[in-house]
Amino acid sequence: MDRLTAARVFVTIAQRGSLTAAAQSLDMSRAMVTRYLAEMESWVGARLLHRNTRHLGLTSTGQQVLARSLELLDLAEQLPWQSADEDCGMQGVLRVACPQSLAHAVLAGMVSRFLARHPQSAVELHVAEKTVDLVAEGIDLAVRVTNTLDPALIARPLGACRSVLCAAPAYLARHGRPQQLSDLTEHNCLTYTYLGRSLWRFMQADRVVDVPVGGNLTANDSLTLLSATLAGAGICLQPWHSAAGHVARGELELLLPDVTPQPLGIHAVYTSREYQSALMRRFLDFLVEAFKRSQ
Repeated sequence: MDRLTAARVFVTIAQRGSLTAAAQSLDMSRAMVTRYLAEMESWVGARLLHRNTRHLGLTSTGQQVLARSLELLDLAEQLPWQSADEDCGMQGVLRVACPQSLAHAVLAGMVSRFLARHPQSAVELHVAEKTVDLVAEGIDLAVRVTNTLDPALIARPLGACRSVLCAAPAYLARHGRPQQLSDLTEHNCLTYTYLGRSLWRFMQADRVVDVPVGGNLTANDSLTLLSATLAGAGICLQPWHSAAGHVARGELELLLPDVTPQPLGIHAVYTSREYQSALMRRFLDFLVEAFKRSQ
């Protein structure tokens, strides 16, 4: 973690008298303030605060660390952080979480281009389908595909994830092609654990249509469902960025072209707008532009 930000958080806690007040002052979540305090105590190897339900006070070690932190912040204010060569602030590691299909099809290439521009920086990708706790996992930023955002986090929109309804020619040869949305209830639909496990939502003629679906395979990984779809196991909803190549090669066929699966937003989410590192700010701006060009 950024020790300068940790020092600022600790000083604010001491000045405001509580973690909650510090979080409000810094425009951070309370969980992130707690995380920075825990890291400070870990670095020092001692408790910095006496805490109970009513009061918060500095330990003797905390008083010493407060003095050093104030000196550090005073020194930081005297440095020309926004110099012409801002790459001096681009050193460090950024921990980024994202779902597997987006990492494979889109984000890995974007990150590679970013690192080529900024060779002094590094990105640690945490690839997982399940939503991760940014504070508990020590994640700086997560790229999430969802229409339901955590109100405790700050979100920056990147784009939209368009999905398609598809199946392999082998499956369609055995079971026929659905002619309308209601036909899906008679087909083996491969579903995603975290979204649309029993209900798929579509737009048709400017109205929302929910279709109950079911099948013999559910998975918590969309790429696993893609492999099963390619093998002829059933019909699936897949992100276009995952299915496009297979459609172009004739390995998958698009179904019901007159309906549109509900699109999902792609967002960069993080815990605080304040005191972001140059690396974080540059990466966020890069993602916004990269996704804009890819839409």
